[in-house]
Amino acid sequence: MEPNNSVQKGSHAAPETYYILIEKDGPYLVYGKPPINQEIITPDATSFSWTYRKGISIENTEEPIALCRCGQSKHKPCCDGTHTYIDWDGSETASKDDLLANAKPFKGADFILHDDGRKYCATARFCDGYGDIWHLVKKPLTDEQKEIVEHQATHCPSGRLVLVNQATGEIYEPQLDPSIGILEDPVMKVSGPIWVKGGIRVQGADGSCYEVRNRVTLCRCGRSANKPLCDSSHVKVEFRDGMMA
Repeated sequence: MEPNNSVQKGSHAAPETYYILIEKDGPYLVYGKPPINQEIITPDATSFSWTYRKGISIENTEEPIALCRCGQSKHKPCCDGTHTYIDWDGSETASKDDLLANAKPFKGADFILHDDGRKYCATARFCDGYGDIWHLVKKPLTDEQKEIVEHQATHCPSGRLVLVNQATGEIYEPQLDPSIGILEDPVMKVSGPIWVKGGIRVQGADGSCYEVRNRVTLCRCGRSANKPLCDSSHVKVEFRDGMMA
């Protein structure tokens, strides 16, 4: 099957050497040796998620390196073959369509915020600080509030929130090099998804590709109903990878 290499507006595809292949009912096979680091969600003084702090680096000398998808490896974030002898369904159910095609627009004087809903939410909570982004974007904004809205949208790891300048049509996206983050959430006391950054292509087990996006979060607790994408199930099941300490 020919891969569909569609790229979301505002994003750029990484060099072809970087890509992820999803093994049927198995791990994520990561090619190109992108840097892999813990990314720890860090709140500000008001306890809202505000930035990321780098934790340990994962040695990435193999090609491909296999990252756990079932959530039960003893060597997280890497796969140790546990998926082969447990009762686990890795079926992919997420849409490969353009994220913006089905997104709901929230329009204000300065911005349009496109949001494709909770099935893509990683519960990182960058959208909640200083008044949630859906209410803020509809109001007349001060320069400080505009910066807050841009910060909220561009720090969402899943990329479900796409912010557009109402006047110029510019899509706000952070500059991200091809890399992978292993998210940790100390406030919620859970381990989060795999954060794929910088336009790395993700190819499904059937050979077709998901839309290439600057920011994507992949499930690693094994419980998402929208595989391979994260749907926040790691919070509900209190997934912990043992690496957070």
